[in-house]
Amino acid sequence: MTIKAYGAHASTRPLEPMGITRRIPGEHDVQIAIAYCGVCHSDIHQVRSEWAGTLYPCVPGHEIVGRVTAVGAHVDNHQVGDLVGVGCIVDSCQHCDDCDDGLENYCDHMVGTYNSPTPDAPGHTLGGYSQQIVVHERYVLRIRHPEAQLAAVAPLLCAGITTYSPLRHWKVGPGQKVGVVGIGGLGHMGIKLAHAMGAHVVAFTTSESKREDARALGADEVVVSRNAGEMAAHAKSLDFILNTVAAPHDLDAFVVLLKRDGAMTLVGAPASPHPSPQVMNLIGKRRSIAGSMIGGIPETQEMLDFCAAHGIAADIELIRIDQINDAYERMLKGDVKYRFVIDAATLAG
Repeated sequence: MTIKAYGAHASTRPLEPMGITRRIPGEHDVQIAIAYCGVCHSDIHQVRSEWAGTLYPCVPGHEIVGRVTAVGAHVDNHQVGDLVGVGCIVDSCQHCDDCDDGLENYCDHMVGTYNSPTPDAPGHTLGGYSQQIVVHERYVLRIRHPEAQLAAVAPLLCAGITTYSPLRHWKVGPGQKVGVVGIGGLGHMGIKLAHAMGAHVVAFTTSESKREDARALGADEVVVSRNAGEMAAHAKSLDFILNTVAAPHDLDAFVVLLKRDGAMTLVGAPASPHPSPQVMNLIGKRRSIAGSMIGGIPETQEMLDFCAAHGIAADIELIRIDQINDAYERMLKGDVKYRFVIDAATLAG
């Protein structure tokens, strides 16, 4: 089946309209008419070959929500008409320890929603900047938010789970003081989720102008990280830091804010490395720097249900598909509050 999509034919070319094919649903497949697709910073890295191995044509998009239009004969958990989502994973080996533990995101054979090898034409996966997608039922998530919130739910499929997973893994909750570094697509979700989990949230931003915005998102305190006095006031005070910044920066400035046994988890993926941290800052207080990548399918469903129960969705700016190249440039300037979402209906025009 041929459908309309937007993608790039080379790293130096803008995204443009193209026709792509989707397979006919197999016995365990779910066919989804895409309503909205969030725009992730990863999309830019991949499209522009800032991450190695981009396959062209590249159709990005892994924050997908829509409605089921067909199911395979052996699909049990989804039916035509359901509101569903698809995140960063569309397949995995399904039999390794990671998959058995519901952590498909760490499977060595995880298949990403775009730019991963697949038997389908053109030989690699094509993402959500398109009218439709066909996905194995295991990787399709149920959405319980009101349909009116659907566009704002889309970023939960990456930004939401990327921040939820480490907060859950490091057991963030009441009585803890938690830092969130960066108030962008990921960071604004981290603030909302940590607040809903009952933590005392300290937001860190380089922008004085974001102080009130961070409080509105649920931060109890806001620190401008360029202000040495404000940073020093929080030395050795944080139980956990969620660092969402996707650009190289000085990690030591935040490590020293951790209590003994505190951890800072990195979820931003910069195109070039961070400066190496000072080991003594870790040794001296048994602190740790860790990493976390999205989340498995069961945890992603848990996150969606948690957000529905707490009335949490992303703060978005809805765009037409023909605005995507301008949106990329605005993202690189930080000119979005806090996530662009494509209205897939505009692909038909």
